[in-house]
Amino acid sequence: MILVLALAAALWGVGAMMGAPRAVRLNMVLLLYVAVLALHLVLPDAHPLRMATGESGALWLILGGFVVLVLAYRWGLRRLKAKAAGEQAETPAPRTGPMTEVELNRYSRHIVLREIGGPGQVALKNARVLVVGAGGLGAPALQYLAAAGVGTLGVIDADVVEGSNLQRQVIHTDARIGMPKVFSAQAALEALNPFVTVRPYHRRFDAEIAAELVAEYDLVLDGTDNFETRYLVNRTAVAAGVPLVSGALSQWEGQLSIFDPARGAPCYQCIFPHAPADGLAPSCAEAGVLGPLPGVVGAMMAVEAVKLLTGAGAPLRGEMLIYDALYGESRKIGLARRADCPVCSGHG
Repeated sequence: MILVLALAAALWGVGAMMGAPRAVRLNMVLLLYVAVLALHLVLPDAHPLRMATGESGALWLILGGFVVLVLAYRWGLRRLKAKAAGEQAETPAPRTGPMTEVELNRYSRHIVLREIGGPGQVALKNARVLVVGAGGLGAPALQYLAAAGVGTLGVIDADVVEGSNLQRQVIHTDARIGMPKVFSAQAALEALNPFVTVRPYHRRFDAEIAAELVAEYDLVLDGTDNFETRYLVNRTAVAAGVPLVSGALSQWEGQLSIFDPARGAPCYQCIFPHAPADGLAPSCAEAGVLGPLPGVVGAMMAVEAVKLLTGAGAPLRGEMLIYDALYGESRKIGLARRADCPVCSGHG
């Protein structure tokens, strides 16, 4: 065995001295290995060549397997490093600062509104908004925020596009079925407005990243459909002092509010202290939902976000807007903070 290893080292060294490429030298050593393994398979036991090259082919098979494992590990490590470097390189810097002439024309209908004007549009351009969920509510909210010129949009969602989403989640297309929703949304938003920076996060919004992620944004929109995530988004937004625009859907009805204890409004858990028992609040998949309804409520969420970012009008702090699509009715109800709320009683 030592003889073969010495021969392999000699082949490698001579090849290096002759300037042979690394791939060629690897092929030479691989040919030597295959030749030795073939000798052990063909020649009988106790043959002099077998005795001189390690006696048993099993040793060479074990050595070859070990080398393959090491090479596979190194290859996988290089792929991970390259992917990480590529993701970092692909994350564009937010587009802040004064607007170009093209942008002034694009947003001219905003600029002529006295409640927004030029300063408000610049505030939108410099704003950073995180949308949790790229589904029924997140999709229209993202589209209108991008169209409105919000400079940096983060979107976090662990799901992929499915055919059943397309009845209402119009940011996605049939051609993108199977694609992660955040990347499908990114493609749609960048096509809609090249002046917007989109940051996709293809993962769940969980406690491991929640605080660090929310700290990077000025405003959070929650369009999720499960109470565990809703409570986590609320706790994180309250702790960071960031306003939370929250929407919800059920069959023909939608609701939205702004939870912002730092500015006197209640938080989500003030209004919904406990998650409902199983079966009392079925998901859209279980109960169904009208296709255009998420568009209506998601667009309303985008309206509230624009108002918060520009200081226009009276945002829905301390109020909840409820829209009944079946009967074409809407109403508002007042919301109050709870002094014993475990989340926001020490804030604001």
